[in-house]
Amino acid sequence: MDLRPTDEQRLLRQIVREFAEAEMAPHTLAWDEASQFQLALLPKLAGLGLMGIQVPEHYGGAAMGAVEYCICIEELARVDPEIALTVAAHNGLAAAHIYRFGSDAQRARYLTPLAEGRHLGGWALTEPQAGSTRTAATQVAGGGRLNGTKTFTTQGTLAGALVVMAVTDPAQGHHGISAFVLERSTPGLAAGRKDNKLGMRASDTAELLFTDCVVPDDQRLGDLGKGFIGALNVLDAGRIAIAALAVGLAQGAYEAARRHAVVREQFGQPTAGFQAIPFKIADMATEIEAARWLTYRAAYLKDRGRPTTRESAIATLFSSEAAVRVAEQGVQMHGEYGFVKNYHAEKFFRDVKLTTIGEGTSEIQRLVVAREYPDRPHDG
Repeated sequence: MDLRPTDEQRLLRQIVREFAEAEMAPHTLAWDEASQFQLALLPKLAGLGLMGIQVPEHYGGAAMGAVEYCICIEELARVDPEIALTVAAHNGLAAAHIYRFGSDAQRARYLTPLAEGRHLGGWALTEPQAGSTRTAATQVAGGGRLNGTKTFTTQGTLAGALVVMAVTDPAQGHHGISAFVLERSTPGLAAGRKDNKLGMRASDTAELLFTDCVVPDDQRLGDLGKGFIGALNVLDAGRIAIAALAVGLAQGAYEAARRHAVVREQFGQPTAGFQAIPFKIADMATEIEAARWLTYRAAYLKDRGRPTTRESAIATLFSSEAAVRVAEQGVQMHGEYGFVKNYHAEKFFRDVKLTTIGEGTSEIQRLVVAREYPDRPHDG
């Protein structure tokens, strides 16, 4: 298995890195403080193909593979994880669901504006205090009437198109859940409370409220009752993006800590000169490299049509928990400065926790690995 990057992949990494450093780096702390995603970024991101990374060209996308997707998310997260999260949710959840399960007409209607950066995509599955989906879609003439609440919806107040899971047949359990795509202007759809979060604050997260929200039949995604199974498939594929985000965040935290160790002095010399600091740097670098290889191995296999449930879960589990350790050491290496909000170490430390929660907690990843690992021998 050859994981060496191609010339095109190296160029892509350079382009996204230069964009992130020029357009994002000067503003990350201010965006975090404002707790608001900057919609002015959309056309700039779209200009690089980052709003339709894996969307086919005839729908306005960049038609990249999973490896290229990881490169893009990693490089964005290295500078600002909250922007990377926004791009990942837009691409890997909303756009991916529409592309995989939508009709040609639905793809043209909804996917093209998303890929072209005309608006953001949102994806609504989670509900407050519910172990299962309770938002109901009652059948009415020509469609369904939605009533209920969704929570923790990324792009909840900003998305122009939203993929929503709702119960269409309560007697069928998970097999009675269907997926719908709604436009922001749909009567009966409203944004509820915006979440005041620990980290990833410039990534918009909010409730969605549905009150007699009528959705025509031509806005149902896929077959009736197949929405939950489709959502699991989307989440399974999307885990690689969380792993890539964790790798990029860890890389950014590592670089910030290393720079600080060179300029910070104690007892008349840079802290990088003390033995404990190089050891920390070595441990951080080792964890990042291991996480990166696991992530890109999963992406490599996905690009070749191989099953990646096990590999994606392993990559996400290891990368996210490694990123937590790296970000924590980054704060430690900054000393008192790591506890101050005008240093990036503090922001990386707050942002990183989401990687062990989003798109499946570490505990869920462990369950997936435990379930999958005995059934498939190691095959390289």
